[in-house]
Amino acid sequence: MSDYSIAQIYPTDRRGLGQVDCLLEKEGIRRDGNLDYICGMEDENGRIIATGSCFGPTLRCFAVSAEHQGEGLLNEIISHLMEVQYARGNTHLFLYTKVKSAKFFGDLGFYEIARVDGTLVFMENRKTGFPNYLAALEKTRTQGVSAALVMNANPFTLGHQYLAETAAANCDTLHLFVLSEDASLVPFAVRKRLVREGVAHIPNVVLHDSGPYIISSATFPSYFLKDEAAVIDGHARLDLAVFTRIARALNVTERYVGEEPTSQVTGLYNQIMARELPKAGIACHVIPRKEAGGRAISASTVRQALQAGDWEALRALVPETTCRYFTSPEAAPVLERIRRAGDVVHY
Repeated sequence: MSDYSIAQIYPTDRRGLGQVDCLLEKEGIRRDGNLDYICGMEDENGRIIATGSCFGPTLRCFAVSAEHQGEGLLNEIISHLMEVQYARGNTHLFLYTKVKSAKFFGDLGFYEIARVDGTLVFMENRKTGFPNYLAALEKTRTQGVSAALVMNANPFTLGHQYLAETAAANCDTLHLFVLSEDASLVPFAVRKRLVREGVAHIPNVVLHDSGPYIISSATFPSYFLKDEAAVIDGHARLDLAVFTRIARALNVTERYVGEEPTSQVTGLYNQIMARELPKAGIACHVIPRKEAGGRAISASTVRQALQAGDWEALRALVPETTCRYFTSPEAAPVLERIRRAGDVVHY
């Protein structure tokens, strides 16, 4: 252990954040926009010589000053961040690192989940974490043609329902994954419930939590990729590397996605999936959006209607099950959250 001290750097500490940014830039990375804890290690002159951060159950944004590399300071930063996470109740931890650093983190007790060669490696601190997740999925494996659909459903709309109905009509079993991460205005427990109720009439749907393995845009690390195109490409390729193993566990040979006419980011993501999935023996079907009033139905439009209290518009965009929830007293805290959110249109 060194004699240097490690302390939290708060969002109001401009000097500290400035030093962190300089340290990260020298490593060719930038401070991630999604961080909920940042720490810095100071030398005897109060200069930050090492840093690391957290977001949810992930560790990210590591850097050590060039003149102090080889002193084991990164080990101390990682140990500190793990203590912070354990104190929060997060014992199952994840990190993303450059390929060249994967062995270092492996020596610290992290295990590879998936990688994008030349770009990044996704790791966790449980040797059997992802294998156990796959083993649990295998118990729902069925005969015949199996397909998969992944959705956030923030909240569940007639568009989501149409996509599920279309996919289910073209396979024997549809494995529908709901993103478990609680980074949306509508909490996961509510989103999953509305999905379950909204697809209850489709007999061949098997509902799954995504767990921490199907990676959302909020969780994906963009801080060591050069530009937005590289971020989208890296996110898509890592998602596909993970999904391919999930597909093998479930004997899935088809994946369905909704067309994204208003989102260039998601549109590019879909293009990458359509190109790469067939290489793994998985057909990718991009389904045109269901429309209402001549416009594609989107969760963003639904959130706008909820924010404005426009119940007439809402009824044209969501199934009765979703409408029933949002017009019930139970939805009051979620509605208040949406009303206070400001911009509810997410691309």
